[in-house]
This record gives sequence, C-alpha cells and structure tokens, in this order.
Amino acid sequence: MVRSDFIMEVRGYLINPAERRLRTPWRLIVWVFLAGFVGIVLGALFGVVPAPERATGLTPALYAIAEQTWGFLALSVGGLGIGYLLDRRTLADYGLDPDRQWWRDAGFGLALGFGLPTLALAGQVAVGFTTVTGVLSTSPTDSFVFGTTGALVRLALLVPFFVVQASTEEIIVRGYLLTNLAEGLAGTLGKWRAVVAATAATGALFGLLHFANPSASLLSTVNITLYGILLGACYVLTGRLAIACGFHVAWNYTLSLWDFPVSGLDTGAALLSTESTGPAVVTGGRFGIEGGLVALPLLVVGTAALAWWVHREYGEVEILEAIATPDLRIRTRSIDS
Repeated sequence: MVRSDFIMEVRGYLINPAERRLRTPWRLIVWVFLAGFVGIVLGALFGVVPAPERATGLTPALYAIAEQTWGFLALSVGGLGIGYLLDRRTLADYGLDPDRQWWRDAGFGLALGFGLPTLALAGQVAVGFTTVTGVLSTSPTDSFVFGTTGALVRLALLVPFFVVQASTEEIIVRGYLLTNLAEGLAGTLGKWRAVVAATAATGALFGLLHFANPSASLLSTVNITLYGILLGACYVLTGRLAIACGFHVAWNYTLSLWDFPVSGLDTGAALLSTESTGPAVVTGGRFGIEGGLVALPLLVVGTAALAWWVHREYGEVEILEAIATPDLRIRTRSIDS
C-alpha cells in the first residue's frame, strides 16, 4: 500500500492526471533532447546527397543553399513534431492557424520587416553615415557558398532560406517555448504575468542565441533581446505567429538587400551596395544595424506600428491570457475519474 502511494505520488509529480501528459518542466526537458536528436538526424540526411563532382555555375550554389535551408527545416519539423506529440496541443495553440486573418497579419509583418531597415538606410544616408556605392553587388562570404553566381541569383536563393530560417526561429522560440513557459508559470504568477514573463524570458534567450555571431557585443545582445520581446508581443497580442514570422523574414532579407550584415553575417549579395562610415556604436559596424543605437528608434517605430495594427484588426491592444491556457487535442478529465 505504501509502495502504491509512493508510485502514485511520483506519477503525479511527473504527469498531469487531468491532461494525461507530462507536466511543463518535464515536457521541456524531454523536448530538448528528442527534438534536438530528430533535428540532427533529419539535418544529416541531406549529407547523403552531395553536390555532383566538378559541378560549376548554379549547381554548387543550389546544393549549398538547400543544405542550409534543410538544416533549419529539419529543426522546425523535429521541434514542432516532437512538441505536438508531447504537448498534445492543437497547431493553432502554437499560433499556427493559417486562416484569413493569419495571412493578413503576415502581410503586415512583411511590410514592417521591409520598412524598418529601409528607414534605417534612409536615415543613415541622410546624415552621411552610409553611402550607396553601387547596384546589384556581390562579395565574398563565409556564410554561403555561392560560387560564381551573380547578385540576382544569390538574392533569389536567399528568399527560401530566410523564409525557412526565420520562420523556424519563430516556431521554436515563440510558438513552442513561449507558449509552454507561459503555461508552466501560470500557476505561480497568474496567466497575465506568466505571459509577460515568458515573453521577456524568450526575448532574452533570443538575444543570447545571437551572442555567438561574428562581431556580437553587449549592445547587439541587448538590442536583439528587445527585438525578441517585440516579436513575442506580435504573438501574445494576436495569438498568431503570422506577424512575427513575416517581420522576421522580411527584416533579415531586407538587411541583405541594403548590404547590411544580418546579425554579423555577410550574405554576399545586395540590391544596393552600401558603405557605412559612421560611428560603429550608431550604425552597428560589422554586426549591422542590430548592433547599433540606430536599432532603438526603429524599435519604437515598430512597437507603435504593431499597436496600431492590432488595434485596427483586433479592436483592442491587450495581452492574451489564452496563451497560458492549453488548447489540447484530447478531452481533459477530472483527477478523480
């Protein structure tokens, strides 16, 4: 009898009996190991399809960009797939419900992600911190293997890469981690505070994940943390990942268009070739505008634009407590049943 009570106590500590799934901390631990394993396995599968020997022209570039894109896609499939099984949530509970409003939000996110770096370019050109030196330029890069391809081809190849890369980061950091952290903290902090705390925590994680990038600094980490919080706000104010995905994709791609480094990485192609000679603390130097003070006024503009859109489309700007309430694919039952 004592042994049976002990087993039931341990089981209750690990499993939520009403929801018939692991409790949040254990789900996250299991998810990290399983999702990482599945992602690595899926990512490695592309390695068995090497580029043809002596390939020239576009072929090596296609294989190189496909390999990098597949790596992020594998991470997304592994992370979301394992989470879907562990959490027993609906896909909509991760912000992935592609209804009409979802696509409207995605369009706004794309516009915002294009507009803010363009505003930075215009501002820095106006004050003489950046000079436009050419059109459709290429440059050597360690980030991508483009071979002898031209600027237009490289820019075209970067589209699917940034769509997959940025969307993967949003699905994992905002869709999965933020949602689970909010749910796990709700019992202690209450739902509203839990969503706020989860948004701040995943924003800080987002900043730290970019600290290892080339030319990263304390300022770039703080800036990216703040932008991570903004991306989290896109999610917790709408219940959809659409704005965050659209914004993130367009932001990264537009930085490349205007020849700004993307979080310290040179993509090797630009629509406009530019040279930034202003103070690095302002322009971000080799890290790009995310590493400079110029990122802060853009953050203010982006926050104001987000608030305007949410008020326009949703009627009011409020943090959704529903983020901390799981929408499960199974019916919950009472503990006594």
